[in-house]
Amino acid sequence: MTFDYKAPAELYPSKSLFKTRQVKYQRFASAAEALKYAMEDMPAELLRGSLLEVGEERYEGAAIKELYESEAYPLPRSQT
Repeated sequence: MTFDYKAPAELYPSKSLFKTRQVKYQRFASAAEALKYAMEDMPAELLRGSLLEVGEERYEGAAIKELYESEAYPLPRSQT
């Protein structure tokens, strides 16, 4: 089965222990954009408990990272 990076996606970040680092549920036009946000913009400590939903499929922390690092990932990655 091939992952559809163009499909709409929903990202449910894990809850932070610190109120200042609270990140809320977001919808994205594409799974690629959601992955980019999760890996580049969201605090790294939230990835472990986060959930990405694409269609009927759900992906958690390690799977999110794997999809982002895949050769099939269509967007440019941050150089930092």
